[in-house]
Amino acid sequence: MKRPLSRSAKIQLGLLVLLVLAVAWGVVRALDRRATQAASAAAAAQSLQTVPTYQLGPRDVIAVQQADLEVTVPVSGSLEAVQTVAIKARVAGEVQGLRLREGDPVKAGDEVARIDSTEAQARVRQAEQQAASAQAQVAIARRTQDNNQALVKQGFISPTALDTSTANLEAAEANHRAALAALDIARKGLADTRLRSPLTGFVSARPVQDGERVGIDARVLEVVDLSAFEVEATVAPGAAAPLKTGQTALLRIEGLAEPVKATVARINPSVQAGSRSVLVYLRVPAVQGMRQGLFAQGHVVTGRTLVNAVPQSAVRNDRPQPYIQIIRDGQVVHQPLPESATGLLDREPMRATPDLAAGTPVLSVTAGLIRDGTPVRLPQP
Repeated sequence: MKRPLSRSAKIQLGLLVLLVLAVAWGVVRALDRRATQAASAAAAAQSLQTVPTYQLGPRDVIAVQQADLEVTVPVSGSLEAVQTVAIKARVAGEVQGLRLREGDPVKAGDEVARIDSTEAQARVRQAEQQAASAQAQVAIARRTQDNNQALVKQGFISPTALDTSTANLEAAEANHRAALAALDIARKGLADTRLRSPLTGFVSARPVQDGERVGIDARVLEVVDLSAFEVEATVAPGAAAPLKTGQTALLRIEGLAEPVKATVARINPSVQAGSRSVLVYLRVPAVQGMRQGLFAQGHVVTGRTLVNAVPQSAVRNDRPQPYIQIIRDGQVVHQPLPESATGLLDREPMRATPDLAAGTPVLSVTAGLIRDGTPVRLPQP
């Protein structure tokens, strides 16, 4: 006969059963949690692969339109004064009398500074004395020549002695001319110690200070004439083809409220080696508030043309080749733009789209950047 389990044995058996049940429950929970995570990951992956459809608003879509454009070529550059000059020291020495500072007006011919002229004045006095000595030698040689001519006529001396006195007179005269030339050089050196402005304008830079010692060709002052300006603009070769001298340009200059009219003054006949661009020079009339170095941006009007075009604001330039975002078969397509004409339509900048038909829907600037191939839904009419 089997002996009945004791009380302690029954307790141990019950605990063992409970432990087995707890382990089994934990395994079931872990498997269920893993299955739930796998399902969530699969759902997330599927949602990532699914591209959402964008609902476009009425302001997000524009259409390619046929427009009579005022064809323009964009230009930009910095304002440069037509006349600028750097006043340099012609002789070495100490700068004296330099009182002008940046922004001070100056007139053509005004003395703006001078170089210490002590040595130059001494050289002028030396040259004057040498010229006076040479002139005295000429007087002595001329008297000797006159006396010898009289003695030859009377037969007291030979013609050879007369020839010698003639040569001495010519040598004395040559020495006198050389002394006068040396005096002119000394006087020019003295005049070079006084620095004068060659044009009327304003002081734009003062590289040295009064009392500073400078060498030859050292910059002392820079003067700029604000009566006329030019803009040196770089233009692509294709865009530069219709440009001609005399064409009108409209420029916006930083700091000025109103645009300024300019004129194409010159076109460089050579292409820049590095950028492969053409330099175009625009003559700009002086306007109150203009300063050298201000940035100018605008366009040159070259004619009119009837083309399909979109607003310039819809053109994106975040790639090497500009493009626009068109809508084709319910999807966004990034359409590259070839090098084409730009112009104005009622003062709005436009860009020609020769490869697109009129009426093609295009994303405007308000829509932002949408990935190529994204499905979109056009707004209801």
